[in-house]
Amino acid sequence: MEQAYHVPVMLKECIDGLEINPAGIYVDVTFGGGGHSKAILDKLTTGKLYGFDQDQDAKANADKMNHPAFTLIEANFRYLKKYLRLHGVTQVDGILADLGISSHQIDTPDRGFSIRFDAELDMRMNQMGSITAKNIVNEYSEHDLHRLFGMYGEIKNAKSLAAQVVRARASKPLSTVYELKDAVRALVKKGEESKYYAQMFQALRIEVNDELKTLEEMLMGTTDVIKPGGVLVVMSYHSLEDRLVKNFIQKGKFHGDVEKDFYGNEIKPFEAVNRKLIEASEEEVLRNNRARSAKLRIARKL
Repeated sequence: MEQAYHVPVMLKECIDGLEINPAGIYVDVTFGGGGHSKAILDKLTTGKLYGFDQDQDAKANADKMNHPAFTLIEANFRYLKKYLRLHGVTQVDGILADLGISSHQIDTPDRGFSIRFDAELDMRMNQMGSITAKNIVNEYSEHDLHRLFGMYGEIKNAKSLAAQVVRARASKPLSTVYELKDAVRALVKKGEESKYYAQMFQALRIEVNDELKTLEEMLMGTTDVIKPGGVLVVMSYHSLEDRLVKNFIQKGKFHGDVEKDFYGNEIKPFEAVNRKLIEASEEEVLRNNRARSAKLRIARKL
């Protein structure tokens, strides 16, 4: 089942990074297809695993797990601390976060995540969410579109792109993937279409799901939830996420310099286990193209 839904990236590296204690308590904050969760459960004896996911399709995968040590929490991982408390859990041995959008979500045309299929512009991770990509494209001001294409898509001609979207929607709302691509096609350099559309879709997806703020809140929650000596394992897929994870591990915050005490000692909750970024092997990238942009960071709670 997991294979068809989503092939876990750097599975061995993630599981090794968690240093699993068979009697420990672990959290997979991005349950998805359950690939990483299944590998964690295989190493537990009396331990427990909690999975977070707000996607209805992921719930169907969790129902198939049928493992006594596993509990799915149907919530956004930004509420990590609150929901673990509701389950009587205050401290855990390790947390795993695979921040990539699942292959299943990309490959399900009607979710509107992929540039390959024509579908309604949706992109909600939580299908009960109130805002879709269609809302953003048709309702945001030119100024706000410029901001999100520049910040979240890192698109060089973001100002022109925002102006073009506003111009196109004036005659007819942009409702589908292909309508949006057609509307901005004139701005795209020949040969760079896939990259450009991917950046544009990344920007919309981040905005729809409030992804960066959500990630910040989850990371801040780990400082209270992971016990001293416990491990945080985070895999990201684009520079915006990786920068937040890197800063958090290095400084305990997302911006500015690390704080120091009276004696000049750094005040931060984690220390990096791997100084060098862990990336997928060439063999894995050949087997699974999605692994090519994955960046893995591991940190230990001080």
